[in-house]
Amino acid sequence: MIPYVRRKQILEEVEKKEIVYVGELAQTIKSASLSTIRRDLKTLAEEGQIELLRGGAVRIKEDSYETPIRTKELINIEKKDQIAKFAASLVNEGDVIYIDSGTTVFEMIKYLKDKNIKVVTSNTKVIPEIYDAKFSCIVLGGEVTKSLASISGPLTETQLESMFFDKAFLGASGYALKGGINTPDPKEAKKKEIVKNNSTDVFVLADSSKADKMTFCKAFDIEECTIITDESNDTLEKHAKYFIAT
Repeated sequence: MIPYVRRKQILEEVEKKEIVYVGELAQTIKSASLSTIRRDLKTLAEEGQIELLRGGAVRIKEDSYETPIRTKELINIEKKDQIAKFAASLVNEGDVIYIDSGTTVFEMIKYLKDKNIKVVTSNTKVIPEIYDAKFSCIVLGGEVTKSLASISGPLTETQLESMFFDKAFLGASGYALKGGINTPDPKEAKKKEIVKNNSTDVFVLADSSKADKMTFCKAFDIEECTIITDESNDTLEKHAKYFIAT
């Protein structure tokens, strides 16, 4: 197995739990030796994607900030694409939509290119994709956080306050009954809150690894949106509106 594929598997396993032990990874990734996995973990830690803990444990490095987009791009790729394709099917001709930062929301773009719509976005990854797209696009101004491919801050918020959307498609680091739709970054949380307030329909794209996960900042309650995901759970069934992407 090539290192890229092996490290992708490691990141997916570490994302599933708060803390994972090296021995658990060795049992899951049977094609690699314990020493090979340790070398991969050292590489991922040096890249800032994971944090090595005492006692042979590791976790995604996201204590006080968002997981870097380069890490997110390697995790749950198939689920994210399935969710994005379903979300794009909800967009009608003539809609004005908001596309948030985040890897799952970005995956919608390839399914929207032939639609006659207006896209407003704070996701810098969208910019290279607009040249062969049928849709018109407004890219918001503000501070660029390169590790998240996101535009945010006071200038972004001022622009969003005066914009209104038929549909908004938002990303999240997690969702929970108490924690709501959440993110570690206060600027990202504020941006999501403004967009939610100015949108007729609000959709949050979150694969099953985000379920019942709480990070630093709550943007809004889960009852205030429709969650698009790949698996149901008790929180969704009892407290939220949701779609299972098929």
